[in-house]
Amino acid sequence: MTTTPDAAAVPNATTAPGATTTPGPTTAQNPTTLITGANKGLGYETARRLIAAGHTVWMGARDEARGRAAAEALGGRFVQLDVTSDASVAAAAETIGAAGGLDVLVNNAGITGPRRAIDELTAADAELVFGTNVVSIVRVTHAMLPLLRASDAPTIVNVSSGMGSFDAVLDPQRLESNIIAPLYQSSKSAVTMLTVQYAKAFPEMRINAADPGYTATDLNGNNGLQTVEEGTDAVVDLATRGGAGPTGTFIDRAGVARF
Repeated sequence: MTTTPDAAAVPNATTAPGATTTPGPTTAQNPTTLITGANKGLGYETARRLIAAGHTVWMGARDEARGRAAAEALGGRFVQLDVTSDASVAAAAETIGAAGGLDVLVNNAGITGPRRAIDELTAADAELVFGTNVVSIVRVTHAMLPLLRASDAPTIVNVSSGMGSFDAVLDPQRLESNIIAPLYQSSKSAVTMLTVQYAKAFPEMRINAADPGYTATDLNGNNGLQTVEEGTDAVVDLATRGGAGPTGTFIDRAGVARF
């Protein structure tokens, strides 16, 4: 079955296991933010909104021409960034560090993976999806940690999905329960778990995951029920808390969501 990137917003808020509520330090007035996969879709809209909110935004993109055009259109800063490449990520970290540092990291880049029946999926397909959606978050986070540690209000936002929520996919009332996309869905479950574990390991940072909801982007043929602005509500919320609020949570635009 073909994959659908993100399902509808998750209702019935509850506190995520392992979350803490100790506030972080106060952020600077003009934080610097890096967004991966920022040349289109949710990444582009997140960049637009954060620039409007006063952030200096580095817009990471694998394709230089598209990335530069997107950054020029919004007034952001372009940085070449292929999240699947150690060398590219290291170079991006060096560029951002030399320009003054980093306060907020938004791990947005991701793929749906091959659109084929489940019995046709291969190990190579799994390596592709997990390599982009999960391993790359570890790669980028590792490279940016030294910069974030120097910030007064270090923040990481991982773009996950209700498609990776066990609660959602087992609830027959939820859209997610009608979709069989094992690689994408399990990769997003892994993203949420990574978020919780990083939050526990680095309590001085605010590290949370966001579910955009079923948003119209090119990943789903623009068939989503939400606009990209609605789809970025949770991401922008987490990115603009200024180092305060809970850590280790999973939220959608309605509030804290179920795992």
